[in-house]
Amino acid sequence: MNLYTFNLRTHEKDEMVEITSIIADLIKQYAVEDGMAVIYCPHTTAGIAINENADPDVRHDVLMRLSDVFPWKQPGDRHAEGNTAAHLKAMLVGTSQTVLISDGKLHLGQWQGIYFCEFDGPRDRTYTVKLFRD
Repeated sequence: MNLYTFNLRTHEKDEMVEITSIIADLIKQYAVEDGMAVIYCPHTTAGIAINENADPDVRHDVLMRLSDVFPWKQPGDRHAEGNTAAHLKAMLVGTSQTVLISDGKLHLGQWQGIYFCEFDGPRDRTYTVKLFRD
């Protein structure tokens, strides 16, 4: 299977954009019945996460708590761009997720969704999906 790259525009400094349906549509389009999808973010201040998609307040709370742990400005930060907090958040969240595909669908829990996590926006971003068949 090929690599599929998607463009995304974020609108906030910290933001979680749900991309589950885009990946589900890709699986349907290429008729992958069983296998896995790897979702990868090629940016050092953004990441990919799996988390609850039923209550939008969870996204708010997650971003708020990450900002509590990694405040934007800290005395002693030396990175010239001033976005050390974004790098730390991205490292914690991670750059990729692997999701199983079963019976043509993402094998996610009832409340789970896949998110592109922006920590230094707004920006134009990309993420890549690689589909594997069993």
